[in-house]
Amino acid sequence: MRTYEPKTLADSGIIFPEGPRWHGGKLWFSDMHGERVMTIDIDGRLEKIVAVPAHPSGLGFDPQGRLLIVSMQDRRLLRLEGDRLETVADMSALMGGHANDMVVDRDGRAYVGNFGFDLFSGEAPRMTTLVCVEPDGRARVAAEELSFPNGTVITPDGKTLIVAETFAGVLTAFNVKADGSLGGRRFFAHLGNRQPDGICLDADGAVWVSCFGQDEFIRVWEGGEISQRVPVPGRRAVACMLGGEDRKTLFLLTAETTIEELAQGKSRGRIEIVRVDVPGAGYL
Repeated sequence: MRTYEPKTLADSGIIFPEGPRWHGGKLWFSDMHGERVMTIDIDGRLEKIVAVPAHPSGLGFDPQGRLLIVSMQDRRLLRLEGDRLETVADMSALMGGHANDMVVDRDGRAYVGNFGFDLFSGEAPRMTTLVCVEPDGRARVAAEELSFPNGTVITPDGKTLIVAETFAGVLTAFNVKADGSLGGRRFFAHLGNRQPDGICLDADGAVWVSCFGQDEFIRVWEGGEISQRVPVPGRRAVACMLGGEDRKTLFLLTAETTIEELAQGKSRGRIEIVRVDVPGAGYL
């Protein structure tokens, strides 16, 4: 198994980075507990894009190139119009906990996960939903009985959605139908005791997985074989994205924190990078 050692791109001015997307020559990400969306370029220059008081998480872009943002605490999907945020959908009736990560397909549909329970108060975990929001704001449940649906990707042909179920330790795949509905549920990979958080897809069909509680990033094939890993000892592996000009730079979002500390907003985030051989693929 090949093992990489990451290089730090930024380690100050970030509290808890999440939801990375590569767009317009920069990495866009949510500083969740910093209540803002930011960008960073390959030289490590940070820029604040917009404040999101109810904590931002998943990001994406619609076919017009407009930024979509998951607002966690009020369970809304927002769109950045100029310098103001507009509500696309209120998803609170369809979710059992804070809204979380997201992927946006070629037609501008957003698939949004959620906690399913009150993580930070110590409530017992419950199964929950993956919500699909149409471009016109209509929202519906796309999948049920998911264990903390988290990072999500869609394959380049638009036909398969893969979601990380954090507390089940699995990646789960669905067929994507023409109307955006999901079917054909199956396991993509069992990860044992690992807790998958953010994920990204490469051009060979393997998935890079952020293993939050195990302080490592792994590259896994369908069926569960792990081919590569990036240890980040002492730092939570939060999310990842393949970007850069050739999409062979793996951006690693990490944080020095615990769930208990994070509930109090105590965290020190980093953006780290490694160069890999296979470029990124799929919908951002």
